[in-house]
Amino acid sequence: MIEFGMNPIEFIRKNQKIHGNFFTFLMFGRRMTVCIDIEGNDFVLNAKHSCVTAEDAYNSLTKPVFGEGVVYDVPNAVLMEQKRMIKAGLTADSFRAYIPIFIQEVNQYVDKYWTKDEDTVDLLQSIAEMTVMTASHTLLGPEIRSKLYEGVADLYHTLDSCFTPMRFLFDWLPFPSYYAAEKAHNELDRIFSTVIAERRKHTGEKHVDMLDALMDSHYKNGDPLCDKHVGNILIALLMAGQHTSASTTTWALLNLAANCDVVDEVRTENKARWGRKLGAKNFPEPSYEDVKGFVVLDNVVRETLRIRAPVSQILRKVVSPIAIPNTNYVVPAGNYIVAMPVISSTDEKYYRAAEDWIPSRWNTAEKEEDMDKATTDYGFGATTMSARSPTLPFGAGRHRCIGEQFAYIQIKTILYVLLNRFDFSLDPKRGMPERNFQSMIVYPEGPVLCRYKRRSD
Repeated sequence: MIEFGMNPIEFIRKNQKIHGNFFTFLMFGRRMTVCIDIEGNDFVLNAKHSCVTAEDAYNSLTKPVFGEGVVYDVPNAVLMEQKRMIKAGLTADSFRAYIPIFIQEVNQYVDKYWTKDEDTVDLLQSIAEMTVMTASHTLLGPEIRSKLYEGVADLYHTLDSCFTPMRFLFDWLPFPSYYAAEKAHNELDRIFSTVIAERRKHTGEKHVDMLDALMDSHYKNGDPLCDKHVGNILIALLMAGQHTSASTTTWALLNLAANCDVVDEVRTENKARWGRKLGAKNFPEPSYEDVKGFVVLDNVVRETLRIRAPVSQILRKVVSPIAIPNTNYVVPAGNYIVAMPVISSTDEKYYRAAEDWIPSRWNTAEKEEDMDKATTDYGFGATTMSARSPTLPFGAGRHRCIGEQFAYIQIKTILYVLLNRFDFSLDPKRGMPERNFQSMIVYPEGPVLCRYKRRSD
């Protein structure tokens, strides 16, 4: 059990050699049935909802942080409707409005905190703060963003301290962080309620952000999404999206710092796009179409997600016995089934030099979305059914992450600004950090030291 907690990937690979792609182990009284490789991914992510649920697997972890009445604290049909409401704030027009905000926030951050010509910084801390600023401004709105320096950021970090594997395993223990998180959530709820009430007083004013989209949302039966649940969904979006984007952006920048040739490719592509070499102060503001067309940065993000996916395990709880196809196994009710796409995404049978970070492999590789175009609508729009790709950083099926496009646009824009303004190199003593598996998100082991050098025009 300790071995799994310290490095689940090594634990799973060792037992895969002994037991194959399906096996069960005991974790603090819970029977965890591991299902790996593409067959295991597909089995877990597309299992019938009548047999397995994400709600029963995650609600004890998410409800204290996100709040009641949203995400896994509602029946699955309601969750699918809430995902439909969220998608309304993730349109191409929204992204066009978000990109200038991303650029503004990153520039403001480095102007304030990266003031030297050269320095070594804790990259994870810096990127985490940038992603909070960019996401809060575009999703929660400028009113909440303006309060980040007035205590909202501290409330967010208090909630964050409760979002750990300990909460999943021991939700009944009276840890002080649990009570602190409850107080923080109540205070955030008060702040959100005040902002929402003020916006409702000025109905003629429109904002292009997720808050406005949710305030205008209704369920299929005509009931509006209540203000309390608007706030809770915003907390859920910020918590889930910020963690994954911060992890991916940090890993991407660390790998870019270690691979200057890829940075050169990024800058060469930019020069070809705008017809001139871009400097630290004269780089243009890209459009949504420009950011979508950043091929090298797209490959950088895709490759980073392949080898350093922010989520290493995906859980479902079995509520009715379910047979594993093409085997003699039946998983009993009460077990948890566990998918780990990171096992297949770093398997040599699918990718040459699978453990190496090689963004250019995506120039010729068949993209995941082209492998199986079968889709279905679970209530929030058509989404890919197949989970038979070896790389699934955003999941698949009814619980597939709907924030994929937002994440790509956010991360690519942040990298675009930083790579125009700075050169990066790994700290010579620290080097490339190992993975830290002690939280719900796989971050680099701290301190994540990286050196920046200001570029000249």
